[in-house]
Amino acid sequence: MGKRNVIFYITMGKLYRVNVTLKKPGSKLEHQGIKIEFVGQIELYYDRGNHHEFTSLVKELARPGELIQNTLYAFEFLNVEKPFESYTGSNVRLRYFLRVTVVRRLSDVVKELDIVVHTLSCYPDMNNSIKMEVGIEDCLHIEFEYNKSKYHLKDVIVGKIYFLLVRIKIKNMEIAIIKRETTGSGPNTFTENETIAKYEIMDGAPVRGESIPIRVFLAGYDLTPSMRDINKKFSVRYYLNLVLMDEEDRRYFKQQEITLWRKGEKTRKNLQTSPSPQLLVTGGAESFIPAHNHSSDPQDPAGTIEDMKQDTNEEEHSSKMTVQTADAHGDACSTNLTADGMDE
Repeated sequence: MGKRNVIFYITMGKLYRVNVTLKKPGSKLEHQGIKIEFVGQIELYYDRGNHHEFTSLVKELARPGELIQNTLYAFEFLNVEKPFESYTGSNVRLRYFLRVTVVRRLSDVVKELDIVVHTLSCYPDMNNSIKMEVGIEDCLHIEFEYNKSKYHLKDVIVGKIYFLLVRIKIKNMEIAIIKRETTGSGPNTFTENETIAKYEIMDGAPVRGESIPIRVFLAGYDLTPSMRDINKKFSVRYYLNLVLMDEEDRRYFKQQEITLWRKGEKTRKNLQTSPSPQLLVTGGAESFIPAHNHSSDPQDPAGTIEDMKQDTNEEEHSSKMTVQTADAHGDACSTNLTADGMDE
């Protein structure tokens, strides 16, 4: 029998099952064993031949033999460690997935199902405002302030720019959100900067004593939490980039790092005491069929599963459950205003 004569379905819900379906009734499938794996893996795009696994669990579903009919195999992975949030970036991907393998003499039959893990965090205990005076001697002196240094992904950045000294002719000013992804180490370090959003906050020359308000809504952008040295493989940091342009088209800029974190939904009953990451099962109808809207994971206390509508059409829905906790942390930044072509 070839690979096309068997179909896999991985069912997650109240029961966790692998459904091995024979395409031709009455046929048989000889195998050397069936197994399922839970894998957490980091893929660096510049090193595609090597996948770095930080979590790997294996369970045997069936011993060597032959299948003569469609068969369901129940499975569960208890107390699985999922320390990092799923991430897909420019040069790196962190993913969790289930992999079912039917071992055969000539070629194995393999099916994978991706699982998305979201890390939810509590409100940070320390969240100081950012206030800084920067400038160019005898030319420009400004003070900028942001209301916080740590923001959840649906938050609003509120701040102001105050001009203390203006002796250059400024044409406009804008603020941008920059995502900086750093992968690898040493000579194999790669840094990718991506402008997530850009706002013009002033058009025209300011005068001494003028104050410009800032209000940036984060909810409309595809953001991830800040990530620090994930498994010693990559980091993701976010910056607010303040840019001024004079009438000779010279640009002056100052970057300030901020920390982003994922906030739990208010609808969860125990959010105030123990917010947790979400585990989302992804895949099309052909690869994923939720059986029930409930979790059998003992790490998930009663009442934390998000209520979902029961539906008999199992091929059109996905399931959700919570798994663990993580916190966000912030770092300090330098205080110099930088102009293109000038030393900081």
